[in-house]
Amino acid sequence: MKKIVNVYPLDNYEILVEFEGGEKRIKDMKPYLNKGVFSKLNDKEFFKSVKVVFDSVSWNDEIDMCADSIYESSTEYKQ
Repeated sequence: MKKIVNVYPLDNYEILVEFEGGEKRIKDMKPYLNKGVFSKLNDKEFFKSVKVVFDSVSWNDEIDMCADSIYESSTEYKQ
């Protein structure tokens, strides 16, 4: 299981997720913006409040994504 150590909100509703060992990946959140509780992410200020909570990416008590899900559905970050 991958462990998330940090997350950064990016423009265009993407997040940069840093995993243990230094690997970084980009997760595009746009496909989720019209789905259930994820629609709250349309608020840019709320979107920017993303943080790491217990090895998950979280915006509040309702919206979170586990490390494995993010890893599997993200792309390699290329600087």
